Amino acid sequence: MNKQYDIIIIGGGMVGLTLACALGQQQFNIALVEAYAPEDIKHNDDYELRVSAISKSSQQILQSVNAWQGMLNRRACAYQSMHVWDATGDGNIHFDAAELGLDSLGHIIENKVIQFSLLEQCLRLPNVDWLCPQQIKEIHFSDTLQEVVLSDGDVINARLLVGADGANSKVREAAGIEINQSPYEQKAVVAVVKSTLHHKNTAWQRFLPTGPLAFLPLGDGSCSIVWSAENQRADKLIEMDEALFISELQSAFENTLGKVEKVSQRAAFPLVRRHANEYVTPGLALVGDAAHTIHPLAGQGVNLGLLDAAALAEVVIKAKSQGKNIASLTTLRKYERWRRADNSLMMYSMSGFKNLFSNDQAELSLIRNAGLNLINNMGPVKNKFMRHALGLEGDLPEMAKSIGW
Repeated sequence: MNKQYDIIIIGGGMVGLTLACALGQQQFNIALVEAYAPEDIKHNDDYELRVSAISKSSQQILQSVNAWQGMLNRRACAYQSMHVWDATGDGNIHFDAAELGLDSLGHIIENKVIQFSLLEQCLRLPNVDWLCPQQIKEIHFSDTLQEVVLSDGDVINARLLVGADGANSKVREAAGIEINQSPYEQKAVVAVVKSTLHHKNTAWQRFLPTGPLAFLPLGDGSCSIVWSAENQRADKLIEMDEALFISELQSAFENTLGKVEKVSQRAAFPLVRRHANEYVTPGLALVGDAAHTIHPLAGQGVNLGLLDAAALAEVVIKAKSQGKNIASLTTLRKYERWRRADNSLMMYSMSGFKNLFSNDQAELSLIRNAGLNLINNMGPVKNKFMRHALGLEGDLPEMAKSIGW
């Protein structure tokens, strides 16, 4: 087979599927290539270890591609407040949806639920071909046509190729795009835990000198934990028997939700800051983790990726409506300029937060505790900060905007 498309998207994760849905709704002919077929979840299945904190702007993007209701129909937990505090002092900050006039600050949703709900919508679009499971064998670039040779020998072509294939992107590598990367020297330990006290639909985060610990609310009253710890500490947390791990977890979290009664299997993922030197070349664009990865302490990774997808879709749709080449460097640079500044700001802000909080220096402890308390008592400043973090303000794509917020 040798088939021609308008756009080929490599990677059928959350970001690639969102982009495919957005462009597929506008009658672009799309090939979406993914190596692993996602499975749907049942209501009584154990919770997945990987979850995302979906912001208000991301919710709007997912609603615009008709995938949001599918997530609510499966499993999603809205949270109305967020509480953050420092382990080295009395500094704390509390955010409440009611203060912003919102029904919630966001939703905690399993990545698998997001992915399958998006796939469900993609499969309804007749002009989107879901090529899965498929591996990439070769990629050939040219000025006018990008060619992808698949593992089964089929060849597909398109004017525009999009790399949505994650942090270790084969598309980025094939294009010779270098990345600036710096390990955070931490791993994120993840698990699902059940405590004696209900999470109160609150996202909790305690900053420890060795890294932040988050308890994220799930629909059955349990929590997904993300414990970012220095590599050696993280390895020990994974290797501990269950009783010792629970003891360490309760101590680190100050028993805020009472006794931890149950803990799932644990997993750990290395944390690395990555930023591609270019997001685009002629006929190519990178989105999501293929372009950037950041520290998970504020849960912004997937939200940035969804904004990438919405921005690229808007740029490409506008170019087509104006009769311009959707794959030209002139067109694609608009996407890169739009997203690089915002992603860079978030990336370096998260690195700054990590460096500020992941230490036990007395001087910095005083500064950050005073800062947390100061912001917490300055309502307008706190609310402005939160509105930006939730994606309610800023240079947002149209898909991410809502008049109601």
